[in-house]
Amino acid sequence: MKRLILFFLFFSALLSQAQQKADLIIYNGKIATMQKQNEFVEAIAIKDGIILDTGTEKNILSSYKSSATKLVDAKGKTVIPGLNDSHMHVIREGLNYNSELRWDGVKTLKRAMEMLKEQAARTPEGVWIKVIGGWNEFQFEEKRQPTIDEINAAVPDKPVFITYLYGKAFLNKKGIEVLKYTKDTKYEGSLLEQDANGNLTGLMYAKETPKAIYTTLGLTTKLTPEERINSSMQFNRELNRFGLTSIIDAAGGSQNFPADYVTSLELAKQNKLSLRISYYLFAQQKGKELQDYEKWVSETQINKNDNLIVPNGYVEEGAGENIVASAADFENFLEPRIVLSDEMEKDLEPIIRLLAKNKWPFRLHATYGESIDRMLNVFEKVNKEIPFNGLRWFFDHAETITSSELKRVKKLNGGIAVQFRMYYQGELYNKLYGVPKTQLPPIKKMLELGIPVGMGTDATRISTYNPWMSLHWLLTGKTIGGMQFWPKDQVLDKFTALKLYTSGSAWFSGEEKEKGKLVKGMYADLAIISDDYFSLKPDDIRKIESVLTVVNGKIVYASAEYKDLNPEIPAVIPDWSPVKYFGGYQR
Repeated sequence: MKRLILFFLFFSALLSQAQQKADLIIYNGKIATMQKQNEFVEAIAIKDGIILDTGTEKNILSSYKSSATKLVDAKGKTVIPGLNDSHMHVIREGLNYNSELRWDGVKTLKRAMEMLKEQAARTPEGVWIKVIGGWNEFQFEEKRQPTIDEINAAVPDKPVFITYLYGKAFLNKKGIEVLKYTKDTKYEGSLLEQDANGNLTGLMYAKETPKAIYTTLGLTTKLTPEERINSSMQFNRELNRFGLTSIIDAAGGSQNFPADYVTSLELAKQNKLSLRISYYLFAQQKGKELQDYEKWVSETQINKNDNLIVPNGYVEEGAGENIVASAADFENFLEPRIVLSDEMEKDLEPIIRLLAKNKWPFRLHATYGESIDRMLNVFEKVNKEIPFNGLRWFFDHAETITSSELKRVKKLNGGIAVQFRMYYQGELYNKLYGVPKTQLPPIKKMLELGIPVGMGTDATRISTYNPWMSLHWLLTGKTIGGMQFWPKDQVLDKFTALKLYTSGSAWFSGEEKEKGKLVKGMYADLAIISDDYFSLKPDDIRKIESVLTVVNGKIVYASAEYKDLNPEIPAVIPDWSPVKYFGGYQR
């Protein structure tokens, strides 16, 4: 009996030791734990998607290496926690990415127009050429937008639709013809420009709403279900290229649940998502929002993971980003601020009461302090009747939120998801309101008050999805065109900026104790990056890409010296896709 016990103990010890051997070890790196400032280690051991340990190369290799362990030499490069965008429209863009020509990163208008013409040459009859967000004129050397005449000259025979921020779009002559738009075509809250003879020029403007722009977009070419699967995989891989490992999808206009979520759900069930995705639900029909949320609260389950392989791989989070149409705080800095409907409070209150009662997290799109004040009145009223008691809720954007409003957010234990929309719209804001005397949005003040803050891009209909451009904004306070928008003394330091993009954003999906730091017990989501973020000049941060991205302990993207480790995904379809020829973000 004694021998049997000794054998059992010996066998258990061997089994325990075997279980502690790593699946993957990354060594010889400058690994930023992001647990505290200037804390770096040489190596990291990973097993079953979790960080086993970090430390010196010698200790990690001697303790956790086995014959089955995959070893990756970081070659002295910087390793960071996987980036987490707290506000992106990844599910919607996945359905469209392969059909879009993207001008993200293009340096000259001349090249942008060449790309447009080249794409038109390979696009079949009846298919739209589309540029949907991710650019503005200040990124171009010419510092101007294309004219409608230039677009018509470049592509006279196929329909073209180009959007500019939220406020303007270009529709070429062929596009007008295909849509059968005339001087009698009207969209509420929008303007279709006419010339002196009453003919449509092709320029479209959002005034009170962007209805004309996004209704028109909905009439353009849609990908097939097979192409949507491929498109989503291509877009997710493109995000991995920049070190993104998690995205919180803020939902959005024309993103209907469950129909438009089927593609990502299918990829999740097949374990073909290369990102952890959390998503919110956005009611689409004005006047029927309460019925939608009543249905979703009763029929769907938040925090249910639909990826059986990856923890928190594909999860429904709650309600938002817009909750009712009357609270749509439209941020078109081509036009003065609109005043929200007098019906807003009456529409919003029953839904917030429903969400609070059922402990459903919610997020609310809010640009202006004037709107936030009214929204907070509703939240505070509901909280007196149904205490939030730790319910996770937050504002998105909050560019002009005031100090007194921030204190009210803090009192209700809310958070704020900020995006770099002013990187693209700073010049327009200055033209309307003058140079801001403080940081907009006031991130430093949020942090001083202890409010949870997460970073994101709001890609793709305004801005690029490249997180390094967003980090450039945090570190410099500049716009994409180089204008100093924030006061220089209010920019963030590198540790704080990166923290907002890692553990900061994790709060917004309730995962702040599970990811965002490279420490024992946390998710093994990380990126080996091309350049040392911590020593680069702020303006050079924009050139960083990932050379190896890991999600849940698995390599999902690799390039440069690691390209042999890059997992294969299907070739881009359809054959005419701009992504096949140009890719996404342009270098």
